[in-house]
Amino acid sequence: MGFLDALFGRSKPVKPDLDQLFGLPSAAITLQAAIGFRPTGTGSVCFASIEGGAFAQVQDEVRALLDADSQRGGTPVEFSRDDYGYSWLLTRRSPDDLPGLVGDLHAVNTTLQDSGFGPQLLCSLVAFHDAELRPLALIYLYKRGSFYPFAPLPGEKRDNPLELQVKAVLKDDLRIEQDLTRWFPLWGAPGL
Repeated sequence: MGFLDALFGRSKPVKPDLDQLFGLPSAAITLQAAIGFRPTGTGSVCFASIEGGAFAQVQDEVRALLDADSQRGGTPVEFSRDDYGYSWLLTRRSPDDLPGLVGDLHAVNTTLQDSGFGPQLLCSLVAFHDAELRPLALIYLYKRGSFYPFAPLPGEKRDNPLELQVKAVLKDDLRIEQDLTRWFPLWGAPGL
């Protein structure tokens, strides 16, 4: 960061660190022990929609990679597009196989990044629920290199106290996004 950046209040963006995703299994243990939320076995990756042959080829590679894994106990990958035009990839595993789910998400992100589509990556999420089936997601912001919790309520409302509680519980397990204005709601996200 240079002098002018400091003078004008600009900061250097955090470089994405996809290996941060591997902290999720440990964070899940903390989350379960502290407030009773368990993984659901679903996770997804969101990226800006991309058209063209090169992306279709990468999409086929990702599908082949994860679908081949489905023969060993996972389920086939699903692609969808939301109302805002963003693309989602949803993958499922047994709720007890969070490391496998994280591996799937890491593989998808890495494949897209290595194929030159890193700038289109937005976030990855892993879903959780408690004994009352309240939903919770831990969302990894690709461009920020950090996580935040999202706890949706019916009527497109958020459970802000729960989100802040999760932030406090996981502060030593994950790099939590400190700027709360970056905690975007992901209404209707696949897998949540």
